[in-house]
Amino acid sequence: MNYYGSKELAAAFRTVRSNTLKVAEEIDEKNYGFRATPDTRTVGQTLIHMLHAPKLQWHVHGTAKLDTLDGFDFPSFFMPMMEEEQKPHTKIEIVSALTEQGENFAKWMESLSDEFLAERVGMPAGMPSKTRFEMLLAVKEHEMHHRAQLMMLERMLGMVPHLTREMQARMEAMMKARA
Repeated sequence: MNYYGSKELAAAFRTVRSNTLKVAEEIDEKNYGFRATPDTRTVGQTLIHMLHAPKLQWHVHGTAKLDTLDGFDFPSFFMPMMEEEQKPHTKIEIVSALTEQGENFAKWMESLSDEFLAERVGMPAGMPSKTRFEMLLAVKEHEMHHRAQLMMLERMLGMVPHLTREMQARMEAMMKARA
């Protein structure tokens, strides 16, 4: 019995993307150039990176329908996206693209069959194969990783992240109900 299929995968991704969008909207555009250290991405670059992250999985599973990544030219695939991270983008461009492309990716994931998600894809250099499901789930995990970085940047900018504020409000309400 399968408890987590394409609909759940898409819903989970939508939740993660929604939280990413809240962070992107809360950070003032003047702080999109902020970075923790000189050798890290700026807020804006991190958001652009998150925007492009689903593209590999969409290409592998949606466009090319590859059954192995052995021999896949990762540098050629990622170079244009890495170059795009370095270009200036407005907050509205970033938020709009995250919204639109996120929903397009979620709709596509929703359409996938359990059989397709269960297919195994070979990895390069003798690494163990993974299911398409595992690879698509990694998109959500990757975005959560970078969103955590953005939430730390919010703290460095003197902000309290929305998820923290929401948790504090829930705790306060529970304490009041308890009293």
